[in-house]
Amino acid sequence: MLPACRRVTGPRALTLARYASTSTKEKSRVLVIGAGSGGLTVANQIYNRFKAAGKPLNAGDVVVLDAADYHYYQPGWTLVGAGLGSKTNFRRPLASLFPPHITHIAENVKSFYPESSSVTTTSGRTISYDSLVVAAGLKTNWDGIAGLPQALADPSSGVSSIYSYDTCDKVWHDVDALRSGNAIFTQPAGVIKCAGAPQKIMWMAWDRYRKSGRGDNIKIDFMTGMPSMFSVKKYSDVLNNLRIERGVGAEFQHNLISIDAANRKATFKKSDGSTVDRDFTLLHVAPPMGPHDFTKGSPIADPAGWVEIDKATLRHVKPEFGNIFALGDCSSLPTSKTVAAITSQAPVLTENLFSVMDTGGVSNAKYDGYTSCPLLTGYGELMLAEFKYELVPKESFANYLGDQTKRRRLFYHFKKDLFPWAYWNRMVVGKWFGPSGPFRPKFV
Repeated sequence: MLPACRRVTGPRALTLARYASTSTKEKSRVLVIGAGSGGLTVANQIYNRFKAAGKPLNAGDVVVLDAADYHYYQPGWTLVGAGLGSKTNFRRPLASLFPPHITHIAENVKSFYPESSSVTTTSGRTISYDSLVVAAGLKTNWDGIAGLPQALADPSSGVSSIYSYDTCDKVWHDVDALRSGNAIFTQPAGVIKCAGAPQKIMWMAWDRYRKSGRGDNIKIDFMTGMPSMFSVKKYSDVLNNLRIERGVGAEFQHNLISIDAANRKATFKKSDGSTVDRDFTLLHVAPPMGPHDFTKGSPIADPAGWVEIDKATLRHVKPEFGNIFALGDCSSLPTSKTVAAITSQAPVLTENLFSVMDTGGVSNAKYDGYTSCPLLTGYGELMLAEFKYELVPKESFANYLGDQTKRRRLFYHFKKDLFPWAYWNRMVVGKWFGPSGPFRPKFV
């Protein structure tokens, strides 16, 4: 049994967490890879589920592997980029988020050995498990756009991104400082986390310029590698009409491939393979993303590098790897990669993992692909997009408030105030269950 770290905060917490990596036995009942939104949530829910069933796990039976110093509420970075908060409000020391009964090993995974139910860490340790949950997130490929890392590091480049703690405050600096010129907001082709975020920050910039009397002097364009404004047609149509109404230009299937910050030029690749250069004064970049190197090519991954799980049960598709589960951004689930999606995935995974460990088979719990994108469209307004598999809308408030394509102040305060509070006080401690809120769903 793995001993648990005491719950402490600050620098001493980080020291104790690292001490755990050299003072623990190399066996766990449940091993969780990653302590992001998915990992922390599901680790707590699994422990709580066994306890609720009258079969409590021992302290240290649930182990979480992650070498990060901090845990971030990444949806808050859009708020920082819009001038609605300090980025320090959206991070906590990772070690401070573990309760005494869950062990944190401050190392990262290197390789998976599902045949022996074990993993190796970057330091060379081998840790075995009864059940494995992979919640490792995805990799942001900053080098996937030529010139991007250098441009982000240059405070005078006019190039920024909300997709990093280190750069999200630069977004607000650049947006607020701009008085005239061309402001371009990009979105890459392919899978990214929170695919609505690239236009959320664009709408906030548009509203800032309008309200500060600069709207006529700044031309805004949305340059996206995708074929439409949004993946769900219902919301995409409304957003495109909003774009036209607000005078925002757009080029679809234009993928940013390089930046010449010195000359303020961005180069985009079109669907026919040709390229086009655009001059910018301000350039907000959403970088390309993909699976981590340690999952790509591993026995548990699909050909694209995502952990290959059943889209309903979240259990690995290979029967011989039936003690492996995954959720969140690292998974092969065919839905948008958002924190909201994790809130619905975690209770399903928890129920099925508990059932497999208790009875040998999965329960009736099934994930329907629910995800949500709180689309900021300006200060004091937000369109709450909610949908499930096959891009079918699944709106929580439509029966009470009407069609959720309507932009509402209430939804804006959900994003700005309620969701951050719920995240820190409910979700990462295992007590937030998606549309069910604080009530754990009952699977019949």
